[in-house]
Amino acid sequence: MEVGATMGIISLLPATIAIILAFRTRNTVFSLAVAIFIGVLVAGKGLMGFPTILKTSLGTTSFSWILLLELFIGIVIAFFQRTGAIQGFTKIMEDKKLSRKNVQLTAWVMGMFVFFSDYFSPLFVGSTMRSLSDKARISREKLAYIADSTSAPVSVLAPITGWAVFISGLLVGMGPVENAEQAMMVFTRAVPFNFYAIIAVILVGLFAVGVIPDFGPMKKAEKRALEEGKVLRDGAEPLIGEELTDTPSYEGIKTHIFFDFIFPVLIVVTIAIGTFITLKSAKTMEAFLTAAVVLGIIMRIQGVPFNDIMKTAMSGMKGVMPAIIILALSYTINALSKEMGTANYIISVTESWLTPNLLPLITFLIAATISFSTGTSWGTFAIVMPIAAPLAFNFSGNEVTVLVLATVSAVAGGGVFGDHCSPLSDTTILASTGAAADHIDHVKTQIPYALVAAGVAAVVYLIIGFVAV
Repeated sequence: MEVGATMGIISLLPATIAIILAFRTRNTVFSLAVAIFIGVLVAGKGLMGFPTILKTSLGTTSFSWILLLELFIGIVIAFFQRTGAIQGFTKIMEDKKLSRKNVQLTAWVMGMFVFFSDYFSPLFVGSTMRSLSDKARISREKLAYIADSTSAPVSVLAPITGWAVFISGLLVGMGPVENAEQAMMVFTRAVPFNFYAIIAVILVGLFAVGVIPDFGPMKKAEKRALEEGKVLRDGAEPLIGEELTDTPSYEGIKTHIFFDFIFPVLIVVTIAIGTFITLKSAKTMEAFLTAAVVLGIIMRIQGVPFNDIMKTAMSGMKGVMPAIIILALSYTINALSKEMGTANYIISVTESWLTPNLLPLITFLIAATISFSTGTSWGTFAIVMPIAAPLAFNFSGNEVTVLVLATVSAVAGGGVFGDHCSPLSDTTILASTGAAADHIDHVKTQIPYALVAAGVAAVVYLIIGFVAV
């Protein structure tokens, strides 16, 4: 299919089927598989189209990267469990006698601290805070929401992340932006206009302290956890293997919180941020590989047998397999939607509305729709930015005005919306994994909160569109 081509409204079919089935059956793997199978048939690829699309979409560097990243993160978390590090961290926090409110605030702050990776953040926050959260009778859905809302929404606001480099890179050559430095300057100036991400992060704190009371499905989940002690609903299927929830600490090991927990985390943070500064690319996967190796050596020094270390590493890999399977199918349906021209169709039916006054609002809505339908934020950035940003520069006379900054942030915020709450999104999947929550329960409870942030952001973009022009 040629660039810009689309199969029309039929291109929406795979994503629509996947989302509807996921909510109806509560089985994401089944829903994605059916949606892909029907999609390849509708696209005229025949019965062999299903295995073919799997091979082409999964046999890529991008999927290999996230596959290895998840495996190494799984190993590190399993090592945390086996050394007693997470249990020790939980004990320290318990000794502080944190209230239910403060447990949520701790998870919120922790998520913002690990801002450099939207993949690591939800897994780290969920796995380290899960035990403490359960004891405080906080629903797994609420923990998943906190972990999810402090991952991508925070990453897109920080100018020293891969998100910033990618988005700013798309701006080079547009309007007066001639190089990467100028593009990064535009991105940095646009951050205050990323209303969706800012509001999404702030809302977590407001819900945590009770300034805004829980509502909708989340209120029901929290009431169940608080009154019945059920952090999961009856019949829920946590999106994580038992290997990462029931791994006991090694008998006789003397846990050192610094060496077994803090030091490996510092390794990840140092390598990720250090390589970003020096190489302009955060080597997150390499950071976790290093942390896993170092932590394995520390465990051996502490007296854990080599065979036990290897068995624990394999358990960590098995524990993240449920998430990896869904990620693989999500990558596949995203590739299929791209081939069918889903994003091109959405843009084609809305581009006539892109007037100067409505540009920020419509840009935000288009980006949000595409990202929710496809589950990819970066893919949305790559599709929408080359259309919206030149329009904004054209309306502004090739000057970096408020209209331009708002439009750039509208693309970024809209992309994060889908990454934040689509059942097809990788970070949404990882938030369910880290919190050991039922994936669809997480999505259903989080969507109303995401819609509040999106609604407020949309109103502000509408106001800015009329004030700035």
